[in-house]
Amino acid sequence: MVKWISRRGFLAGVTCSLATGAMAEAPLTSMRPVARAAGENAVRQMIMRSGLAGKVGFAIADTATGEIVGAVLPNLAQPPASVTKAFTALYALETLGPTHRFETRLLGTGPVIDGILEGDLILAGGGDPNLVTDQLAELATGLKETGLHEVRGDFLVWDEALTNLAEIDAGQDDYVGYNPTVTGLNLNFNRVHFEWKKEGSDFATTMDARSENFRPAVTSARINIVDRASPVFTYRDVGDVDQWTVARRALNNGGSRWLPVRHPALYCAEVFATFARSHGIVLKRAKSIAELPNAHVLTTHQGVPMTQLMRGMLRFSTNITAEAAGLAATAARAGENRGLRTSALGMARWATDRVGGIAPEFVDHSGLGDLSRVTAGDMVRFLLAKDVATTLHPILRTIPLVDDNRQRIPDETALIRAKTGTLNFVTGLAGYLRSAKGREYAFAYFAADLDAREQGKLLGSENPPGSRSWNNAARSLQNRILRHWALRAG
Repeated sequence: MVKWISRRGFLAGVTCSLATGAMAEAPLTSMRPVARAAGENAVRQMIMRSGLAGKVGFAIADTATGEIVGAVLPNLAQPPASVTKAFTALYALETLGPTHRFETRLLGTGPVIDGILEGDLILAGGGDPNLVTDQLAELATGLKETGLHEVRGDFLVWDEALTNLAEIDAGQDDYVGYNPTVTGLNLNFNRVHFEWKKEGSDFATTMDARSENFRPAVTSARINIVDRASPVFTYRDVGDVDQWTVARRALNNGGSRWLPVRHPALYCAEVFATFARSHGIVLKRAKSIAELPNAHVLTTHQGVPMTQLMRGMLRFSTNITAEAAGLAATAARAGENRGLRTSALGMARWATDRVGGIAPEFVDHSGLGDLSRVTAGDMVRFLLAKDVATTLHPILRTIPLVDDNRQRIPDETALIRAKTGTLNFVTGLAGYLRSAKGREYAFAYFAADLDAREQGKLLGSENPPGSRSWNNAARSLQNRILRHWALRAG
């Protein structure tokens, strides 16, 4: 079991960064002198020999004493990327509670008489970031099972449970599915499935809202194939329709990919109406509303408990889940919805108050924006703060130790549970490590070449030249460092 110590005990045990040469910086101070660990010298040598462009910040602490036993540039603020989600998970769990569930409701504004709703039907989102098509099918079945078979009024959708975000990070390309719209009513991580197949000299295309059991076609997202070399995709907002084009030259004989949905509530409404119609309930074209009128509940779908939701977020690094959870937590604390930057600032202030002595900077809750900053030293302080490991350790993903050929090392005594983070020219990992000798650590590794990242962004490419090789090299260095602490120094 990972142990925690008090903040006072941790701060008393923190030692200096022990920086030398080209990596010198203002050191952390210790209340007692500590000889430089052999493990730390080994880490410095690994970083120097790697030749990795940019900078690396690393810190590792003994969880039993809180003592930093190895550090290189621990005060260097770097983009945490998706390591941010470790903060978000604790923020949501401690604010909303481990049993909190996002709820999607069907409401009626009038009485139901002989199976006829004498009023409007409202599909009201509660912010569930993991709602999928199969669950809308279940919601439609639940409506049928109430005995309802006709709606006399309008079909309305409400998505104001959370602050609506057109996208998480404006610096990303329009077509990347990991930069979705976020609203109070989401579906399939706010992505639509685009599939193409060569038929003669042309292509057949489909746009659908598929999940495990259903593939309903949608018209709220459309795509045209055009003759051009680049860009691969273009996007236009045409009223309530997402209009995409794709370059013919970019398509092979057949394939698919997910594209973002920028009108999630209407996308969700269209899919629900398809399932309702299959049960004989024909709905009018959906209309969005900003305020919920007085209405009664007809049926509901509850999302999974927050602990399960956060476990899935940390495992699969779903950005929409992080943003929905973070926005909901801030709204609960503030008593009202807040914008993304304000909410992220609130989470940073919470982290400072929660731990003390740390000062992270967040621009979102997912780590997609590259202006967020966390130091390796602050990350370790966070991981060692009271009750943090108790909550996070069980839901963090197990990271296997691998050799330089990426083959798993069969040493079951050593264990890493951590959160990864990756952007172009940015790599991070932070969490808990148990060495082969049974010693427990908290660690953080942040590497970034910010000059190369900025140059890559100017190219407008999802994978700018050199990014994959740099990220692979950064992860290899990360693995060598952790392998050293897990199998040798520990």
